[in-house]
Amino acid sequence: MIKLRLKRFGKKKEASFRIVACNSTSRRDGRPLQELGFYNPRTKETRLDTEALRTRLTQGAQPTDVVRTLLEKGGLLEKSERSSIAIGKAKLEKEKVAKAKTKDEENDITKAESVSNEAESVSNEAES
Repeated sequence: MIKLRLKRFGKKKEASFRIVACNSTSRRDGRPLQELGFYNPRTKETRLDTEALRTRLTQGAQPTDVVRTLLEKGGLLEKSERSSIAIGKAKLEKEKVAKAKTKDEENDITKAESVSNEAESVSNEAES
C-alpha cells in the first residue's frame, strides 16, 4: 500500500519535512517513490505539487493524519471529521454530564446539611 507521509530532514531541533509517497513498510527517511511537497512547521510554510498529489490520491494512496490536515488546508481534500475524533468528543461530553450530575448531587447534600444545622442552632438557642 502506498502512504503519503512526512520525511524529516534539516538540522537538529530545526526539522523540516518533505511530503513523500512511499510504501507503507519502508522506513521514515528511506528512499521515497516520489516527493510531492514540502512543510516547515516553524514558519508554517507549505508547498504542494497538486497534480502529483491528485494522481497519487486517485491511485489509492493513504495520507497519514498530519499529511491529511496539510492537504485539507491546501484544498486538495475536503474536511471530514474522522471517526476517532467524533468518538473522543462524545466521550468528553458524557464525562461532562456525569461531572455535572455529581456536582448537583453534592450541592443538594450540602444545602440539606446546612438547613439541618441551622434548624439545630435555632432549637438550641430556643432551649437556652
